Formats: sequence, C-alpha cells, structure tokens
Amino acid sequence: MSAGILLLGDRGMLGRAFRELLAARQRPFTGFDLPGLDIAEPGQVGPLFAKPWSTVINCAAYTNVDGAETDEMAALRANGTAPGVLAAACARTRVPLVHFSTDYVFAGNARTPYAVDAPLQPLGAYSRSKAAGEVAIRQSGAEFLIVRSSWLYAPWGNNFVRTMARLTRDKPEVKVVNDQRGRPTCAQHLAASTLALLDRGKRGTLHVTDGGECTWYEFTVEIARLLGRTTIIRPCTTAEFPRPAPRPAYSVLDLALTEAILGPMPDWRTNLANVVARLEPL
Repeated sequence: MSAGILLLGDRGMLGRAFRELLAARQRPFTGFDLPGLDIAEPGQVGPLFAKPWSTVINCAAYTNVDGAETDEMAALRANGTAPGVLAAACARTRVPLVHFSTDYVFAGNARTPYAVDAPLQPLGAYSRSKAAGEVAIRQSGAEFLIVRSSWLYAPWGNNFVRTMARLTRDKPEVKVVNDQRGRPTCAQHLAASTLALLDRGKRGTLHVTDGGECTWYEFTVEIARLLGRTTIIRPCTTAEFPRPAPRPAYSVLDLALTEAILGPMPDWRTNLANVVARLEPL
C-alpha cells in the first residue's frame, strides 16, 4: 500500500501551498524540511525510500538570487546537488519526482515566450544552480515532471507582493523596475495546477504561471490599487536599480502545452486579487 506523497521543503512558500491543498483534498502526505532533513545528503535521503511513496514533490530550494552571487556553492548544493540525489533515489525505487524550476534558466533576450525546450542559458549563480538541477534530474533515469514557474507570490512568506504591500504602506514613494517583463505565479495556483498535471500522468517539462504578462512596475501598480494605497509609484530602469545578480529582461514562459492540458491559466490580476484579499499580517 502506498505511503502517499513525500513532500519536501514543506515549510517554504510553495510547500505550504501544497500542504494546505493536499490536506483540503484529503490526499495522504508526509512533509519534511530543514533542519530535520538535508536532501543533499544521500545518507539522509536513502532511508526515506524504505516507504512506498506514490510521488515525491520537491519544493525545497535556495531562493536568494542575490545571495547566490557570493555563495554559489550553497545555491548549487540546494538547487543542483539535492535534486540529483532525490532523482537517483526516485530512479532506484521507481517513484516519480516532481521538481520546480524557474524562468531564470533562460537568458532573457527573447522577444516571444520561452518554449519548454528552449536552450538553457543561465545568467548568474542562482540561475546556474537551477539549470544544474534540471540537468541532474534529466540524466538520472528517473520518471520526472519538472515545472518551471516565475515571480512566485503568496499571502504568506517572503515575496514581492508582500514586500510591496509593506513598502506602499510605509513609504510615500517607491521606484520599481519597468524594463523586466514576465509572468507572476500565485503559489496556490502553481500547486493546484501541478497536482492536476500529476493526476493526468504528465511527465517531462512544463510551464505553469498565471496568465498574462507584466513588468514589475505594472505588477506593483496593481498591488497598490487593490490595497487602496496612495503611494507614488515611479517606473525606473534596471540600470537605475542595480542588484548583485543579473535578471532576465524578458522571461515570459510559454504556456501553450500546459493550457492544452488544463485550459487557460487564470489572469495574474485575478490571482493577485485573491492573494491580496488573504494577505497575512505584514
């Protein structure tokens, strides 16, 4: 008898979305996260697979994009080595692995949405670590579903929506980059869509985001509007707001394959409104 789903990184932003979704749907699962389990250590991962899991869902990741520039080994361990360790265990026990990747594996110089099979061209340390994780999984022989998303946000945790909700509350004026374009992704939408793909037996690499696209400035304007903020929001360029890690200027992910399976993705404004209505205390 299956032990249910093994959910890794269950205390993070996406992990919480999965915990709540699986509990609401009465799907059995067991969750682990640091410091209780280090999935980059084969000696810790191996014993987990004594149980007959139906699926492994890996939400664990190093997500500090700028921090990775000065600590690339930590990023690579979490985002490259750990997925490889998991994939090897999944291959050995014939358990499918679900793993999450990012728009940052692309160079960001395209003019049309990135297809799932577009070549990986990571720009910085974080991006390289996420690309390494994808490669490790594909080379493992495991059955896998890699889901790429972008600009992840939720009512909880550390994310752009909550940061801007706080800044537009506390500051009379904010500047936001207006020359980086992508697709926001609600964590709850990502979890639900991924589970739907999994239940349909889908494998390989697919993209899941909210529908539509915007810049970070446009995203912020809508956040402020939904919250009734009066803060002045000024657009700026990436050059005016330098960061340690390079960001892709255009990282819109192509949703065609996913929408052919699940139907149209909800527009980012719709998902954002639902999240803003449930924001936890800032």
